[in-house]
Amino acid sequence: MINTEIKVENSFMGSLIEKNLKNIEVDSIVEGPVINVKKSAVYIDLAPFGTGIIYGREFINAKDIIKKINIGDVIKAKVIEVENEEGYIDLSLKEAKQALTWTEAEEAIRNKTIFEIPIKEANKGGLILEWQGIEGFLPASQLKADHYPRVLDGDKDKILKELKKLIDQKIKVIIIGAIPKEGKLIFSEKDTNPEERQEIIGKYTVGNEVECTVAGIVDFGIFLKLEEGLEGLVHISEIDWGLVEDPRTMFKVGDVVKAKIIEIKGGKISLSIKALKDNPWNEFEGKLKKGDIIKGVVIKYNKHGALVSIKEGVAGLVHNSTFGSEAKLHEKLELGKTYDFQITLFEPKDQKMTLAFLEK
Repeated sequence: MINTEIKVENSFMGSLIEKNLKNIEVDSIVEGPVINVKKSAVYIDLAPFGTGIIYGREFINAKDIIKKINIGDVIKAKVIEVENEEGYIDLSLKEAKQALTWTEAEEAIRNKTIFEIPIKEANKGGLILEWQGIEGFLPASQLKADHYPRVLDGDKDKILKELKKLIDQKIKVIIIGAIPKEGKLIFSEKDTNPEERQEIIGKYTVGNEVECTVAGIVDFGIFLKLEEGLEGLVHISEIDWGLVEDPRTMFKVGDVVKAKIIEIKGGKISLSIKALKDNPWNEFEGKLKKGDIIKGVVIKYNKHGALVSIKEGVAGLVHNSTFGSEAKLHEKLELGKTYDFQITLFEPKDQKMTLAFLEK
């Protein structure tokens, strides 16, 4: 006798069986011994409830499983009709197997089970993989450094070209998300060797100053390689005290830079380059205050208003509301020009300053 591979673990599927020991309902998962196998139907003893039957479309859909079934085998199936016209309980093996597969996925998430799966396809956002007949998505952001598409100008077509090079390669992944109702799985290549990664990260602490190599440049910052198998991110806001709009104008892949570790969280390292430079805001602590009149140059517009710099790395906001509208602010304040402003808020410790335009 064989026992089919369909197995209920201690999960929501297992609870369904317990729930329906007294009453069989549609969508219940039930089990019992096979009492007859015919060319187009399988009969299962579901005493004391009656006899279950797998036939018609459900028989065809489960042919691969049914081939392995013999009389006496105990199998689990899903109820699709409590009583049909002939008095049998209609069952589905395929639906039960699918439900149990989702249970396996949930357990894999909890246990961080590692799977080695070939890459089926690629799109501009990541990679498509298939596990247990379920298609899943591996976002590019969840790729390890070795597979991450390093495209200098962030061109999506170039990213897709790089990702397509991975098709048919086997990749070690874990499942990080399962959405049965949508038939979706989410994979991650990161943390597939958590012990080794933790051992590497364990060598570093917040405050360490490190010499790194630029491994990649993206719109939101730069990736620095601390050592083989370990990278950290310098967010664009941590590159310099001055305004940085495009990291690509300041760095190129392979550059050696010094940075400071400012956070280690969730297996990720965050670094700062500007933390190793003098903070220009300190120069004005105790020297400037609310109400003071200063000169500043308009360096950028944003959705809130205009950024005005009084020194490299020290800038304050002039809000649109002080002009009535964004259009009026643009009329009065031109990029690159210097004007007189009054300080309405000055908090150098938090690098905060707001200004009001003084029209002559």
